[in-house]
Amino acid sequence: MSRTKLKPMPHFATDEEAERFVDEADLSEYDLSGFKPVKMNRRGDNSTYSISMPSELLYKIDDRARERNISIDDYILDLVRKDLGAA
Repeated sequence: MSRTKLKPMPHFATDEEAERFVDEADLSEYDLSGFKPVKMNRRGDNSTYSISMPSELLYKIDDRARERNISIDDYILDLVRKDLGAA
């Protein structure tokens, strides 16, 4: 399928919507050209992980972290720990 015929990636309101889409969709039908590789750097007991994300998502994360009076890093780490059962 040529790039001009690929479908644009939809936007999702929730993680559940995105997960359902990935489980059910044929991703070869979608334009993934805007996606970027992710790099992991491991050092000692702590590792750094860097990702790119849409600005509107980062703003929402920042708002939630401010509501809880914690840093964005701590908010994201809390979410990951809860999701993995490591809270």
